[in-house]
Amino acid sequence: MRRDVFQAIADPTRREILNMVARQPLNVNTVSEHFDVSRAAIYKHMKILIECGLINMKQKGRERYCEAKLEQLNEVHEWIEQYRQYWENKLDSLEAYLHKIQNDKEYAAKNK
Repeated sequence: MRRDVFQAIADPTRREILNMVARQPLNVNTVSEHFDVSRAAIYKHMKILIECGLINMKQKGRERYCEAKLEQLNEVHEWIEQYRQYWENKLDSLEAYLHKIQNDKEYAAKNK
């Protein structure tokens, strides 16, 4: 089953793993030491991140290192962007309405 990037970032543990390996490649043990769950549980989270294309696992000697591939997050950015534009338009309309109300009050106060 192919997972999507939204499934990957839906879990806070996976988001934290992604934050960690985005800074620098880390071995599986280093990542799992950061959490209060088993190494097997962390590896399951990493498997989902791999399936979603957000991290690569590379063998270096006896160690397995996780490297971030953040390009897939562009899909999330594009999805969020449509709502950012929607809310910017709504807030711009609200701001214009509030300015109109303020100007109407100032005009009414001057003409009393």
